[in-house]
This record gives sequence, C-alpha cells and structure tokens, in this order.
Amino acid sequence: MDRTKLPKIEKMPADVRALNVLRSKIIDGSIPAGARLTEVQISDEMGLSRATVRTALHQLAQEGLVSLVPYTGWTVVKLSRQDIWELYTLRGAVERLAAALAAKSADNALIDGVREAFSVLESACGDNDPDAIAEADFGFHKAIVDASGHSRLRSQYSLIEQQIRVYIRSSDALISDPKEILGQHRPILDAVMAGDSSLAGDLSEGHNLHEGEKLTASMLPS
Repeated sequence: MDRTKLPKIEKMPADVRALNVLRSKIIDGSIPAGARLTEVQISDEMGLSRATVRTALHQLAQEGLVSLVPYTGWTVVKLSRQDIWELYTLRGAVERLAAALAAKSADNALIDGVREAFSVLESACGDNDPDAIAEADFGFHKAIVDASGHSRLRSQYSLIEQQIRVYIRSSDALISDPKEILGQHRPILDAVMAGDSSLAGDLSEGHNLHEGEKLTASMLPS
C-alpha cells in the first residue's frame, strides 16, 4: 500500500528540548528582554524537573541570553548600548574576514550555501514576514561564516550567534521596507560570488557598522 513516508522522530534529552524552546521564545520576543524566569514556573509549565530546567538556563547564560542576578533569579538579558557596540564592532571584524575568505573559497558547496541563504532571505522579504526575515538575515551571515572554511572563526562566531540573532531582530525592526534589507545584502552576495575578497570584506564590515550605529542611535540613553 502506497503512502507518504513518515518522518523520523528526533530523540533528544529533556534539557535540550527545554533549551530549544526557551531560546526560541527569547529570540522571537515571546519572552521579552528584562523578563524574570523562575525555575519553578518553567518546570511546572513544561512538565520538567527543576534540575532539567536549571541545566537549560545555565546554557542560555553561556549563550548570553539570560543572566543569574543575585537574590533575584534568572533574567532575560536586555541589550544595552554597550552590548550593541560590542556586538556590531566584533561582527564587523569577524564577518569582514569571513566574507573575504568566502570570496576566495574554491568549495562550491559552501558558496552555493551562501547563494541559497540569500534566496531564503529573498523569499522571506517577499512574504514580508518579520520573524522569517530576521532568521533568514542571520542565516545569510552565518552561511558566509561557514563558507570561510575557517574552523576557528566558525567556533568563535558560535559563541555569540544567539546574541546576534536577538540583535538582528532589533535592527531589522527599524526597517519598514523589506526591499531595503535585500538591498543591503545583495552587494555582499555579488562580491562573494565574483570572488572579490577585498570588496566582500569591505561591504560586510560596512554593513555591520552602519546598521549597528543606526540601532545604537535608536535607543534611549540609559
């Protein structure tokens, strides 16, 4: 009897499932910046032990998404002007190198990954879906980092990539027309595809610095 093949069920530990759910809710804003998280409430809502929830929260702290405040408990991190400055200057340097290396890459599969990531961004912008746009925006930059062929660079980028996802969501929210987001990224793609490492690096860093300064300017002084 012919039928659609059923997908495999991915098995993962409870703490990993909790981590994925909490991370997703923080990044998409369902759990807002500054919100207090209690192990008891989360364990009750998710039907998990407090130890499992605690493990997930400690991993989120490693990713820079939550912090443990003495006598207060767990709190979702709210990016300050200093945080934003550190992220966009660090991204500018790291992604400049990544774009330059990607443009020199002879690995067609990795370069195809950059092109495909841009196509996903193009589709999300066409649908005018803010959540999908933010994730596709991050995905494009991540694809360039992956295409660099530099394992240590990828490893260092992974330490801040969850914070970058939050940052990109805030930055993209300042742009009303999705075509502008595409216009920011297309020249970077073109330079990488053309193998122009110098231009790819310049454009990537310039994009990060410009958008970072704009996001900083949009924030009220603390």
